[in-house]
Amino acid sequence: MELDTYDQALLDGEYGESRQKMMEILLALGKIYDAERFIPVKSVQVSGASFKTIGDAGLEWLSSIDAKAVVPAFLNPIGMPRNGWEELGIPQSFAEKQIQVNEAYMRLGIRPTCTCTPYYFSIVERGDHLAWSESSAVSYANSVLGARTNREGGPSALASALTGKTPEYGLHIVKNRLPQIEFRLDDPEAAKKWTNAEYGALGVVAGAIAGNRIPLFMGLRPNRDMLKSLGAAMAASGAVALYHVNEITPETRFPFFKQHIAEDEREVVTIEVADVLDVFKETEVSAVAIGCPHLSREEVARVAELLAGKKTVMPFYVFVAEEMRASCAEELAVIARSGAKIVPDTCMVVSPLMDHAGTVMTSSGKAFSYLPGMCGVTPRMGTLEECVRVGCGE
Repeated sequence: MELDTYDQALLDGEYGESRQKMMEILLALGKIYDAERFIPVKSVQVSGASFKTIGDAGLEWLSSIDAKAVVPAFLNPIGMPRNGWEELGIPQSFAEKQIQVNEAYMRLGIRPTCTCTPYYFSIVERGDHLAWSESSAVSYANSVLGARTNREGGPSALASALTGKTPEYGLHIVKNRLPQIEFRLDDPEAAKKWTNAEYGALGVVAGAIAGNRIPLFMGLRPNRDMLKSLGAAMAASGAVALYHVNEITPETRFPFFKQHIAEDEREVVTIEVADVLDVFKETEVSAVAIGCPHLSREEVARVAELLAGKKTVMPFYVFVAEEMRASCAEELAVIARSGAKIVPDTCMVVSPLMDHAGTVMTSSGKAFSYLPGMCGVTPRMGTLEECVRVGCGE
């Protein structure tokens, strides 16, 4: 790989042993993927933040690093709220370990945003090179914002935070961002009535077909929350880090992409609306959990509207970023009065909160895909309206 003066200095240990090791990680990654050089990144999102997922070995590794982030770096959801975790029944033994993880990341200069939606709180522009790691955030940054990032692992993202560099390969290169599979609905008119949840269910179906290929959707008109749900689900049911919706997502409107969309041959798959709706199978529910990825301001407002004047009759969890509290205080107060628990900093997948919770109803295709394996529960898919109706015993 071509190294500039700064790259070589990092590898030579001139910026300390920890940064030297981080650069060695990135160099090995670059060689695996035949990268020709390193490029600077504008920001980093670091995963591996929950003690549930990294364990003692991960904590020991974090504690051994002696360096600070040199670019803006944000932390993914941790395993519990930073405040009020006792009220949720989080075990003391888990909490003590999680606090140590938090402290280790803060010592490294990683901002404790503890959210899978850092794009709500940081400026990301089209064409920015990033080193983000959480699957739904990677999908949103690439697809909806038009930034460029591979789906980093926790160690490689942290290495980029401490060096400011990443190898130039994969989705950092424009020619690698072209669609490889095309999806159409058998009844595009049906999608005009869909909510975020149906787009999440579409992602469950499409992601399983796409695998790690880059999909192009034709004939859809989703808004940003729908795009978030679609991409998050495809990243979970498959390994989709970038997708396009024709004439909606930014890159499809550029001449270079338009030409290739019109001329390139690719597999075309028609998804039946019935298969999407089949994800919504009814079953008895023991808890409701929404906010995977964390809710947007518009989603918080909608949940508050639905829960206003109602009372929940079962555990009902609403996952949001802590930084959302200030801008949505009134709406969150309405939600809290219903008996629903507002849970910041963590999510239903990486927290022990949902472990073995029975059957959990969610409006998230991502959670629908991850909950069985990560938490040992049975998922039930529903719209926000259905989640509130079931959660309030209506």
